[in-house]
Amino acid sequence: MTMSTLCVMGLGYTGLPTAIVFAEHGLRVFGVDIKPEFVDSINKGEAPFVEAGLAEHLSAVVADGHLTAALTPEKADATIIAVPTPFNPDKTADLSYIHSAVQGLAPHLFPGALVILESTSPPGTSELVGVWISEARPDLLDDQGTLLVDVAHCPERVLPGHVLEELVSNDRIVGGLTPSATTRAKELYGIICKGEIHETDATTAEMAKCVENSFRDVNIAFANELSLICDNLGMDVWEVIELANHHPRVNILSPGPGVGGHCIAVDPWFIVAADPENSRLIRVSREVNDSKPGWVLAKVKASLGGHESPTIAALGLAFKPNIDDLRGSPAREVVESLSAQFPAGRILTVEPNITQLPPALSQMPNVELVDYETALNQADIVVLLVDHQEFLEEPKLREDVAIIDTRGTWR
Repeated sequence: MTMSTLCVMGLGYTGLPTAIVFAEHGLRVFGVDIKPEFVDSINKGEAPFVEAGLAEHLSAVVADGHLTAALTPEKADATIIAVPTPFNPDKTADLSYIHSAVQGLAPHLFPGALVILESTSPPGTSELVGVWISEARPDLLDDQGTLLVDVAHCPERVLPGHVLEELVSNDRIVGGLTPSATTRAKELYGIICKGEIHETDATTAEMAKCVENSFRDVNIAFANELSLICDNLGMDVWEVIELANHHPRVNILSPGPGVGGHCIAVDPWFIVAADPENSRLIRVSREVNDSKPGWVLAKVKASLGGHESPTIAALGLAFKPNIDDLRGSPAREVVESLSAQFPAGRILTVEPNITQLPPALSQMPNVELVDYETALNQADIVVLLVDHQEFLEEPKLREDVAIIDTRGTWR
């Protein structure tokens, strides 16, 4: 079946770029999101968030009619589900967003439709998608109980800030519930993908994505644990790492204030939940990385000598440099902790990629969003949390200002 129409459910940091790239390659794309402000912005050709090149590419595909957005899905040859998969308080996956997407999509499905789950998910989630479709649309089952809709998993594996480029250049993994679903998913991504497309089954594809991010998390945890050890022993962790990395087979990452975002800080828990007994290293790595914001808070407290009402400049709120994505950000967690720890103080946050604080932070009376110069001029202590391009050059500060550089940027 030739695919000419595509529905993309979830127009966030991955879904919207995906919709744009397919639209640029000639498909008629229907974008769906639950946020009316996102839908309105997209239909005006205006990017609802910061991502390199997004505004220009979005404007073009909206203007030529290849991409429109709505609050509800449309019938299409293929549908990509790209909604969040956070975790519950017990660290198990919250699949409610995927389930809601399937429920909304089900009335528009037909025999031969292709449904692809892009959302990073625990092993077995694509099978659940098939079950949920069957329950919502029993008429899409043949006489043997076989689902007449192809379901596959194709995890995203892009770097924020480079999404439009990597959607095309990176290798992809596709895994279907059936060989037919795998083949058809490969054909769909072959429209946009210049990288190699690797075929497998759905559960293996789901596990592979969780493993990718767990690998990165474990390596970051090693660097973060080194930072704790070196700080305790009075050494510069960045110098230690730099020297160790001169070994031809050593490549230690850089430590920071923790790990954030919607993937690396979440996906390892999916493996832990699937097999708690045998995932000890993955679990401990998560715990090390989750502990770093608390360590930063302790460093701030130690630097202020008991001062109860300090003015603290917190540089950066995003989870990585040069984007506006605050999801799971350790920098944001540090700011929230500073606000609670110093209720009589002022927390001057600087985040060049946003124009207003998110609701949770804006409700904290001692947290303000200010410009870089104001923060530096008024601060008793400066905490560099995100190495945005605006912060790379070490500023000239008063001699009495304490500095906590969690990124090693100003060494």
